[in-house]
Amino acid sequence: MIRLAQISTKAPEELSKKDVIAKTEEIVEKIGELSRLFQAANDRALLIVLQGMDASGKDGTSREVFKFVSPTIVHAISFKKPTEDEMDHDFLWRVHPHTPGKGMIKVFNRSHYEDVLIQRVQGWITEEKVNDRFVAINHFELNLARDNQTTILKFFLNISRDKQREKLQERIDDPQKNWKHNPDDWKQAEKWADYQKCYEDVLNRSEIPWVVVPSDQTWYRNFVVAQKVMETLLSFGQHYPLLKDINK
Repeated sequence: MIRLAQISTKAPEELSKKDVIAKTEEIVEKIGELSRLFQAANDRALLIVLQGMDASGKDGTSREVFKFVSPTIVHAISFKKPTEDEMDHDFLWRVHPHTPGKGMIKVFNRSHYEDVLIQRVQGWITEEKVNDRFVAINHFELNLARDNQTTILKFFLNISRDKQREKLQERIDDPQKNWKHNPDDWKQAEKWADYQKCYEDVLNRSEIPWVVVPSDQTWYRNFVVAQKVMETLLSFGQHYPLLKDINK
């Protein structure tokens, strides 16, 4: 059973920031190489799910981890407030068209889990509906994995309350970050305990496991996610197709 209060949001003390940053740079370059092989092999898909409280670093993580990956291979999408058209359909209707095809990587920066998080915290759906959606999400993900050879990596960016406040304040104090400021983020931050409870439920009820990423320090957060992505791409054991195989 995952309890977020018992999981550190910081990097292990014995780690060297300088060494980890250097290692991360090597890893993300390797991800760039492996992504080209992944596209060429064209026999499986990869879905990256990033979730976390506001200011936990979802944008920064995807930008750093995939900075050497061609935009023809990786695409990111963020599922925010549903449109009227989306509200007229089931909650997964807007998600399925954005799942990755073979040879492609998709990053869900805020994902289908928003519909059992913010809607639950705000009281917009009943607990019965929450339970139904958890069942639907698990079936949805398992279907992608089984039917389309889609590997799903899910990362919860675990940031502390103090660090979140610091980052939200930066959006006010730093002119280059003013564009990120949203007064509603502070209102949502007041519901910290409710969100933590709902996130714990997400982490514990998911059939495809999550990686809980300590995210108070950007350099360690990026390292943990990049390391997992690289290990996953390596585990596929793919090879570039040869002419004799292509022409069959």
